[in-house]
Amino acid sequence: MANAPVQRMSQLMAKTLRDDPADAEVLSHKLLVRAGYVRRTAAGIWTWLPLGKKVLANVERVVREEMDAIGAQEVLLPALLPREPYEATGRWDEYGPELFRLQDRKGGDYLLGPTHEEIFTLMVKDQASSYKDLPVILYQIQSKYRDEARPRAGILRGREFLMKDSYSFDLEDEGLAKSYALHRQAYQRVFERLGLDYRICAATAGAMGGSKSEEFLAPAEAGEDTFADCPNCDFAANTEAIAYELKPVDAAGVPTAEEIPTPDTPTIETLAASLGVEASATLKNLLVKVDGEIVAVGVPGDREVDMGKVEAHFAPAAVEMVTEADFMARPDLVRGYVGPQGLGKVKYVADPRVAPGTAWITGANKADTHAKNVVAGRDFEVDEYVDVVVVQEGDPCPTCGTGLRLDRAIEIGHIFQLGRKYADALKLDVLGQNGKPVRVTMGSYGIGVSRAVAALAEQTADDKGLCWPAEVAPADVHVVAAGKALQTELALDVSEKLSAAGLRVLVDDRPGVSPGVKFTDSELIGVPRILVAGRRAAEGVVELKDRRTGEREELTVDEAVARLTA
Repeated sequence: MANAPVQRMSQLMAKTLRDDPADAEVLSHKLLVRAGYVRRTAAGIWTWLPLGKKVLANVERVVREEMDAIGAQEVLLPALLPREPYEATGRWDEYGPELFRLQDRKGGDYLLGPTHEEIFTLMVKDQASSYKDLPVILYQIQSKYRDEARPRAGILRGREFLMKDSYSFDLEDEGLAKSYALHRQAYQRVFERLGLDYRICAATAGAMGGSKSEEFLAPAEAGEDTFADCPNCDFAANTEAIAYELKPVDAAGVPTAEEIPTPDTPTIETLAASLGVEASATLKNLLVKVDGEIVAVGVPGDREVDMGKVEAHFAPAAVEMVTEADFMARPDLVRGYVGPQGLGKVKYVADPRVAPGTAWITGANKADTHAKNVVAGRDFEVDEYVDVVVVQEGDPCPTCGTGLRLDRAIEIGHIFQLGRKYADALKLDVLGQNGKPVRVTMGSYGIGVSRAVAALAEQTADDKGLCWPAEVAPADVHVVAAGKALQTELALDVSEKLSAAGLRVLVDDRPGVSPGVKFTDSELIGVPRILVAGRRAAEGVVELKDRRTGEREELTVDEAVARLTA
């Protein structure tokens, strides 16, 4: 095994901090800064210091090894990209303000790549001309850019981030399914090797497009995604991807709709209290504008509208809430008393819980007036059914009916069956076996490399600091010289022996730093094994400590080397 050089902390470009950064909100942000792994350059932009770069490189290595194992070929595309390919697919506009746009000195439009579907498609179009050139899987590990409105949570939500993105190119849908399965299995191996706790969840495709899509989520309090899983079966999904079956009911016994006076009841809460009914008996109608056109969204009164689902459904159209000016321009829409019956030219979208035959108390489109016994399919028509409610703890599992559990998570990977969206836009064809053009089908697969570092920090840290799994730690062992010359001499000696045996060694040989500070820093930095040259250094005895369990053992230097290299 190659001799790995010893990293001496007396020469290390990193300083540990005693206090959390003032702007830090989540655990990974606090600890990665305090332990000297990263430093903020600007909002959402981070510098990786030597220890952090080692961890980042280890995550890259694992990802690269597993991608190579499925036959993927690594390339490197530019981050500065021309406008035209993204305009051809519509994403120049669809990305909206999150896309970094810039011009060169001649006025040409460019962007900083948030993802590279278009450019990979054009590369394959240039390189592949025959069915004999496919299938192929290509990948890169590269910085991506997204102009986040509110960068936060350290490296979890930055404007520049490191990502592995890969793309499969196949002749038929069966080939795409195989490429998708290969990536799914590779991702499982990646995250297991990294030591991440993760869930595979059904997801929406969003701006990426395509059909089947799954997310790899790492449960953590700092997560910005909410996912649901079932304790009784294997169902798991991002809450934005959960949809319930439409189940019509028999409304034969429901009386004719009837208007009732309800003064001063513009909200569901005031209406339910005034009538002495549960909020679930009422129908809430939210008005939004989709590319400027008013659309009504109906959900049961006891549920909230998930705007993420609404926006995903209407994407790439822009969705915004109606304003006072909109109500002024439409006197037929009475704020607080809107009902689906008699809405005129307004499109009505409803959650599947507003199924045909269900009866509701809802607005009568008159001030201080509601209507009861208003039946879906009898008194009003639903133009489109879309699951748009916020999923709640205990909602029935779509598969087995058991109450769902909700948890927060960090998205660490996402895989998509794109189909022919990008191939159609950019005319990616190859000649088939019969000599005729065949339109290629694609998959897109991403892993957040820098985000995986933060997710690991969130999941594995304890009250003392970071606690890295061995696969990604910046060193195999952290040697601590307690302070005296003899202890420092022994620490450096054992470090060289461990290095000669092929281990990556970080040794704290800083002069003038107290033993207490060194011990605290060793726990903060989080290397999985700590070797201390302390009070028995004169006897050639060191203390081996397991960072995670806290277990300690006194060993001779030779015993320690044998133990650590076993």
